[in-house]
Amino acid sequence: MEGMRSPALLVTAALLVGAAAFGVTRLQWGAEAQTAAVEQPAVPALPPPATEPTPEPVEPDPAPEPVTPTPVEVQPPTPEVTPAPPAAAPSQVLPARASVMGIRHEYQRLNNCGPVTIGMALSRWGSALNQYDIAPKLKPSRGDVNVSPEELAAFARAQGMDVHLARGGDRTLLRSLLASGFPVIVETWFVTPDSGGMGHYRLLTGYDDGAGQFSALDSYLGPLRMDYAKFDELWRSFGRTYLIVTPPSKRAALAGVLDWRADRAQEQAETLRVAGREAERRNDAVGFLTLGQAQLDAGDARAAARTFDRAFAAAPDRALDPTRPAWVQGGLPWRALWYSFGPLEAYTRTGQYARVLTLTGAVLRSVPTHEEAHYWRARALTGLGRTAEAQAAYREALRLRPGYAEARQELNRQ
Repeated sequence: MEGMRSPALLVTAALLVGAAAFGVTRLQWGAEAQTAAVEQPAVPALPPPATEPTPEPVEPDPAPEPVTPTPVEVQPPTPEVTPAPPAAAPSQVLPARASVMGIRHEYQRLNNCGPVTIGMALSRWGSALNQYDIAPKLKPSRGDVNVSPEELAAFARAQGMDVHLARGGDRTLLRSLLASGFPVIVETWFVTPDSGGMGHYRLLTGYDDGAGQFSALDSYLGPLRMDYAKFDELWRSFGRTYLIVTPPSKRAALAGVLDWRADRAQEQAETLRVAGREAERRNDAVGFLTLGQAQLDAGDARAAARTFDRAFAAAPDRALDPTRPAWVQGGLPWRALWYSFGPLEAYTRTGQYARVLTLTGAVLRSVPTHEEAHYWRARALTGLGRTAEAQAAYREALRLRPGYAEARQELNRQ
């Protein structure tokens, strides 16, 4: 969880939010803390120093298959190709409930939800690493408010693990993974009354169809349950990003559960199709952000830039952004670009450098130590021919994160 206020305020916010505002049922956490689905826990001895509660959403409707126009005597223009949805595999009957055992829960220190969550996921496979081992590697700068999913994936791979990281997950996929013994890291939005909205990782460990809830280990709130719909509404803020960490010995088993999603091209095509359908139906900033990212992932930066324009032009959702500063403009939550860099990439790739400078300037106004903002600012300055300023921005990104390979590579090209 990123960008919090003082620990005293956050503890109060967490207790109030966990009890009422967000309607999540806390689970009892036993002495062994080995399971993710029990009942209401006691208040932890070391309360978490960050914050983030949650709403939760509705799975996107499947998009219709494209309609092929009926040809006439004159050959019609070639329509844009929309990938057909993958052939459905024989439906697997899932149990009504499932829980992944053997996972160690840990409460986070300030802004440590990323290191804690990847540590909890690794504990499923026997790792004893905790945030004090992991955070120094993922967050060498104390002011780092964001650890990206890609950084989590790279860390897990460095531990010898396989990783499947993708966008466009859905409830059925999550239930299938959990029923097969695979806990799932999800990136979600998190809202507190005092600090507002921000990004937050959670580790899903089980589900109960009868109650309509997922079980999760939350590094700030502790073990909890989240209603399917409310969870999805928070998850869609990050394009339903999910990350699965497994030892190589489980590679075949995971591929069997993922089915067609194990093929990156098919997964991205389906994510694009579903994102387009949801953006049309919801017509909101989050939907356009998700669609723009899917278009960018598909290699269409121009379409992505146009869609991101629609995200910024949409009306802001105050439920996601209750502490939005007056100076913030556009439809996205004011912290959205702390975590989602698709707009910065699309505008850079389409030569809209001045816009990138404006957006990164707004991020750095709030978080001067945001290394990704310095990186994309450097890319824009390079495009404008301001080489000395670009080099300084790359160096600052590298000072904040010495292992930032992309920044190192671009600086070496100067």
